[in-house]
Amino acid sequence: MSTPSPTRIAAALPADHRARLMEAAREVNFAEGSRIFREGGRADRFWIVRSGTVTLDVHVPGRRAAVVESLGAGELVGCSWLFKPCTWRLGAEAMTPVRAYEFDADQVRALMDADPAFGYAVGHWVGQVLAHRLHATRIRLLDLYAPYGSGSAV
Repeated sequence: MSTPSPTRIAAALPADHRARLMEAAREVNFAEGSRIFREGGRADRFWIVRSGTVTLDVHVPGRRAAVVESLGAGELVGCSWLFKPCTWRLGAEAMTPVRAYEFDADQVRALMDADPAFGYAVGHWVGQVLAHRLHATRIRLLDLYAPYGSGSAV
């Protein structure tokens, strides 16, 4: 049995903070092929996948966008909402029909400011996700465009 990923909400946030965050959620659905957000757009919300698959991609001039990661149930879609200038650094697309919880970034940031322990937990979770995504993006781009790939055995 594998260890739960620290980037999934269930492993990253204590139950009380998870419950508090989920109070701000609303359920949404995305059809297969729907663009959830585009790189460079305003990051005013984020999602936690309930079911389905979301791919993250990066714009590559003169080429098709490069998919850098696929996300599934329990994973955070969108990190840029937490850091100014709140602009998407990647794009996201629903690769299958997706059910998700959607959160308003202003509302969650206000909750974080009002409760420092909650704010720390959410900020730490988003930081873990960012570190993971940065590494995954680097490896994927090296695999796609470097002459000898990333060199990773993964």
